[in-house]
Amino acid sequence: MQKLIEIKGGEVRHPLYRMNAPIDFELLAGEQLAIVGDNGSGKTRLVDIITGKCALMPMNGVRYDFAPSKAKLVSDNVKYLSFRDSYGTNEGVYYYQQRWNQNDIEETPLVRDLLAESFRIAEEGLTRKTVFDKFVVRDESPEEEAVRMAQEEANKREMHVELEKMRKHLYEIFHLEQLVDKHVILLSSGELRKFQLTKTLLTNPRVLIMDNPFIGLDVTARAQLAEFLTLLTRETNVTVVLVLSKTDDIPDFITHVVEVKDMKVEQKVTLDFYREHRVSVPARMLSVEKEQAIIALPYAEDAELDMASGTRQVIDFRKVNIRYGERHILKDLIFTVMNGEHWALSGENGAGKSTLLSIVCADNPQSYANDIVLFGHQRGKGESIWDIKKHIGYISPEMHRAYMRDIPAVDIVASGLSDVSGLYRKPKPEQRAVCEFWMDVFGIREKADTTFLKLSSGEQRLVLLARAFVKDPSLLILDEPLHGLDLKNRRLVKDIIEVFCQRKDKTLLMVTHYREELPNNIDHEIFLKKQQ
Repeated sequence: MQKLIEIKGGEVRHPLYRMNAPIDFELLAGEQLAIVGDNGSGKTRLVDIITGKCALMPMNGVRYDFAPSKAKLVSDNVKYLSFRDSYGTNEGVYYYQQRWNQNDIEETPLVRDLLAESFRIAEEGLTRKTVFDKFVVRDESPEEEAVRMAQEEANKREMHVELEKMRKHLYEIFHLEQLVDKHVILLSSGELRKFQLTKTLLTNPRVLIMDNPFIGLDVTARAQLAEFLTLLTRETNVTVVLVLSKTDDIPDFITHVVEVKDMKVEQKVTLDFYREHRVSVPARMLSVEKEQAIIALPYAEDAELDMASGTRQVIDFRKVNIRYGERHILKDLIFTVMNGEHWALSGENGAGKSTLLSIVCADNPQSYANDIVLFGHQRGKGESIWDIKKHIGYISPEMHRAYMRDIPAVDIVASGLSDVSGLYRKPKPEQRAVCEFWMDVFGIREKADTTFLKLSSGEQRLVLLARAFVKDPSLLILDEPLHGLDLKNRRLVKDIIEVFCQRKDKTLLMVTHYREELPNNIDHEIFLKKQQ
């Protein structure tokens, strides 16, 4: 059986990045693999080793066999789509509010151009010359050389046809014709994931590694992606490797599972064996002691809402319209949230959920052109952004993407006390105590002094969740808060949200594409439809 990737007794060269045991791993042709494990268990480290980003000792390195792929470099054959999506191809500077500012939007590339670039890279990879190819001396006659050159040209044309078929199929299943003329910065979280997946698939990999590809996708898009990956593995030579934190819905096309525990790579097993022996998650993860501590918290200094006299309206949208160019995102939206209500916000990818939240959080400049009342005060009548933000705890996929500073996790949490996301200073002792309390609630207190970029993406998400809760906000806005979390942490965060919302005058607005993620005390729902 062909071994596409093989590691025997592998150990990372750099001692700071070594696993807790030598690595034995193999991926056979015909297998479709899921790499699973808790947040921080070492899944991404294993992927870094497989892709060559993390070098092993020379005597036990990674062995590859990508036949029948015509591409010869590992980087052309193994493609990795990570959880941390990025805007653009060159990882340009991206800041949190960039998506909402029209002047900065115009400077970002179009989806069409980036996909065309990926298609060109794919063709180059299939015909790329290695050092050996460039300097090989062939003993052939002019006639034999002409035949060889003609065959190479025929192969190029054949490969182009195959790539074009792939491109058309991807455009159809993801409805990309609706997105190609948009600036990439305007894509919703779910649309961005479709775009990034398509961009990666267009490079025609032999092994496609995807980190949590289903998160951020609506129900329809998740089903379409699973169906497409099934067809991809059935009809092509592509081997799919999924890196999954949410392990209760591993797609059926997966044949084998490798679990990573405590920085150790476990033995590969069949999907049926893994499902049969998987340990179930407890019905409750938050301890009684921590639940009581949350409920007993004194109100923070700024927790009391400065509501206009006689009103309990926290949010009041009066026929709000948001558009970029000719495209309407929100049209004549009427939406009212009263103090103490708990709302679920849903809708298909691109329907405007994150845009709605950006208006509430005072991040979207177009809010000034609309009739909007927040906390009983007319938007644009003299209140500052900070007057609004001091009452709000917020987390979103966009926020996670924007956090690229490698500073201690506790400083990230402390920035939530002042709503500052770009400037950081050491918290005072009393502030650090509050930060450590919430980090303890979210199970990451021991990570307080670990710098942010050295954490796994799941641990980073828990840090940003602690940041959202740290000032005891009156309005909690959670946009896909469980992205990238394992099953235990998903249950824990859901418990924390439920307990927090039991406290007096706590208002919740939560976005998720998984209904089972919603806390039990949701009492209102709104569904946004995508504008045509």
